[in-house]
Amino acid sequence: MTSTQLPDNRGRWGDADELGALNLVDDAARARAASAVQVGRWVSLALPTDPASMLGGPFAPPSPPVQQALLHTGTPPMGMAEVITVTPHHPALTHIDALVHMPIDGVVFPAVPLGDAVTGGIVTHGSTSAFAAGIVTRGVLLDLAPGGRLPSAHPITADDLDVAEARGGVQVEPGDALVVRTGWTFRWDADEQGPGVTVDAVRWLHDHDVSVWAGDVGDSFPPLDSDVPMPLHMVGLARLGMTLVDGVAVEELATVCAEVGRTAFMLVVAPPRISGLTGVPVNPIAVF
Repeated sequence: MTSTQLPDNRGRWGDADELGALNLVDDAARARAASAVQVGRWVSLALPTDPASMLGGPFAPPSPPVQQALLHTGTPPMGMAEVITVTPHHPALTHIDALVHMPIDGVVFPAVPLGDAVTGGIVTHGSTSAFAAGIVTRGVLLDLAPGGRLPSAHPITADDLDVAEARGGVQVEPGDALVVRTGWTFRWDADEQGPGVTVDAVRWLHDHDVSVWAGDVGDSFPPLDSDVPMPLHMVGLARLGMTLVDGVAVEELATVCAEVGRTAFMLVVAPPRISGLTGVPVNPIAVF
C-alpha cells in the first residue's frame, strides 16, 4: 500500500497545528459528553502501577515503568519525599502519546521537519504541551469480544468495529473518543500473540473522525498487517494526528456499561501539566 492510499489529516488544520484530531472535540462533542452523565458513577481506565511490586513482576523484563527512591525519611524539618523515574511509553503504564512521538519520513504531524520539532534535545513542536487544557469529550466503548476475548493474533478490522458499534447501540460521531476492549492485556512473557489493529481499522477511525483511541491492545508485535507496521502509530498518530492512550484498563468499564445499559459516557483525560515531553502517564476517567 502506497502512502497516497493511506488516510491522512496532514494539512487539514494548518501547517503548524499541534492538536491534530483533538481539533474535532468541539462544543457539540463536549455537549454530548455532558449529556451522557446521568447517574454519577465513574471508572478509572488506568492500569495500577506499584513501583515496589512491579520489580520482577509480570511485565519484567525490562525494568518497571516507575521506579522509586526515598529521598527524605521524615526527619524534621523535612517530611517524607521521594524521587521517581518514569518511563512514559512503557506498555505497563497507561500513558498518552504526543504527536512528536512517531516521526515518519523525517517529519512529525502535520509536516514539520523533525529537526525543527526537536532542537538540542528539546521538543518544540507536537509535545505534551498540546494536552495542557486536558481532554473532555464523549467516550464510546466498543467491546469486540463481550464476555471473552478475541482469538490470538486476531487482526482487528473495520468489520470488527462496525459489529461492536451496532451491538453497543450507539453511533460513533466526530470528536468522540473510542475505548476498545479485546479481552487481552500486554505481557512481555506472553505465550500467545495478542490481537492488533490493521490499517483497515485505522481507516474506519478516520472515516468516523475519532479524536482519541484508548484500547487494552493497540499495535501488535510482531505486526499482523503486512501493509504497514504499527498502523495505530504510523498512520493513526503520525498521519491522522489522532491522540493515542496506550495501555488502558477496560474490564471494569465494560462491567459498568452493562450495569447502566449503555456504552457512551463522558471521558475526562487530564495529564499532568508537564510541557515538552513525547508522552506522559495519565488516568482517564469515564463518568456516567
